Amino acid sequence: MIHLDANFLIAGVNGTSSEARAIEQWLQRGESIACSTITWSEFLNGPVLPAQIATAREFLTAGCADFEEANAARAADLFNRTGRSRRLKFDCLIAASAIVAGAEFATRNVADFQLFVPHGLVLAT
Repeated sequence: MIHLDANFLIAGVNGTSSEARAIEQWLQRGESIACSTITWSEFLNGPVLPAQIATAREFLTAGCADFEEANAARAADLFNRTGRSRRLKFDCLIAASAIVAGAEFATRNVADFQLFVPHGLVLAT
């Protein structure tokens, strides 16, 4: 399974982007693709067109993962282990969702999420 970050999801609804091509390749390999409900909210904040929402729903074959107690605990752990930076709070939530789901994580912002790799995040390739 692969979880998408909001920026990857936004780029992925553009059929000509490298992110759209990566999503297509993962689907052809039989990967399940999901995002966290935190990511979905960021995506829906837009601006986003109804057709883009429909496209995203098509390739999110595993849907949106609910943010539950285990995710909250993991996010708090990531926040505390990585320096308690307020600017990383949402990234902690999103990374925790991928870790708890046992999913690889696809983002266009690798530098920010690299910080979570020593704590269990696996970046998609």
